[in-house]
Amino acid sequence: MSAPTAEPAEEGSLLLDDQLCFALYAASRAVTARYRPLLDALGLTYPQYLVMLVLWEQDSISVRDLGQALQLESSTLSPLLKRLEASGLLHRERRPEDERSVAIRLTDTGARLQEKARDVPLAIGDSMGLTPEQDALAKQLLRLLTANVTDH
Repeated sequence: MSAPTAEPAEEGSLLLDDQLCFALYAASRAVTARYRPLLDALGLTYPQYLVMLVLWEQDSISVRDLGQALQLESSTLSPLLKRLEASGLLHRERRPEDERSVAIRLTDTGARLQEKARDVPLAIGDSMGLTPEQDALAKQLLRLLTANVTDH
């Protein structure tokens, strides 16, 4: 499939196809739908998968740092962590040096799940059909967009 042409939208256009927000929304829904059967096989939802990705990269992390990494509020993160803990994939513990801080650590079961998840990024990448250069550019542009909107 060839890349779509990038014609600039008329300023102030109210056409649906001219809205970047709709293109982002449609792409997000399509990608999330593609993840669903892959993650169902692992017993994870997409937000839980994101938590696990961070923990597979960094086994012990504070709830605060995890929230920052995922750009999630603690009110959203806490129920996710409770469900993952109930599933036996992680455990939460107060840090002895600071009782206000909670550390999140993988269980052995959570660590073993990483091996089962290895095919997920490959399957998603295949379904996106982007070259490595397009993939890198898409991520770069989306990160820039996120930073710009957050800072605005």
